[in-house]
Amino acid sequence: MPEPTFSSEHGLAALPAHFHGFALMHIAMRRDAARLRAAAASWKGGGAEWWQRLREVIEWHHTSEDDVLWPGLRARDADFDAQARELHEDHEELDAAMRAVSTAVARGGDGLVRAAADFETVLRDHLAAEERVVFPVFDRLGERAYLAEERKLIGTAPRRVITYLQPWMFDGAPRASVAYVSATIPPPVRLVGSTLLRRRYERTLKGILT
Repeated sequence: MPEPTFSSEHGLAALPAHFHGFALMHIAMRRDAARLRAAAASWKGGGAEWWQRLREVIEWHHTSEDDVLWPGLRARDADFDAQARELHEDHEELDAAMRAVSTAVARGGDGLVRAAADFETVLRDHLAAEERVVFPVFDRLGERAYLAEERKLIGTAPRRVITYLQPWMFDGAPRASVAYVSATIPPPVRLVGSTLLRRRYERTLKGILT
């Protein structure tokens, strides 16, 4: 019997609940790539801090995948090894696309329209390919084993990422998914994330949404 096809490109309804935290990160990346593309033509520099925070989250996400999550999945699923090497090469292409955006941002927006469009294309293609590979592995592992690996991933986040991650992931997310993922977050962290950190996150959005 063929494995089910999973994707977060059209939302979370068809995904098992234990995928939702990981999937929300991918949805947030696509959302913000679209925001960058929309803002690029009239860039005035106010979104530079927003872009830097987004880049830091994406860099952490795929570095921690390469260093922590993929080795954990290899140990649990022998078929994953060759596929993980291909995903690492995709990460290098994504890094190059983000460097091009940062260069354009540093130049006051010169070249940003092209760089933003290229970044969105590379990102969307990479996330689609990654989900085709890893979501069936998550499904085979089951909820408990997968969440154990996800906790290791989250534990690698530096302070600037971990203080941005929760409100960034939950921006526009369905209530049911937010409730499920929130239940995996320690209550004190969840409270700070939904109050102080959310307000701080919303301030960074002003430069990209206005």
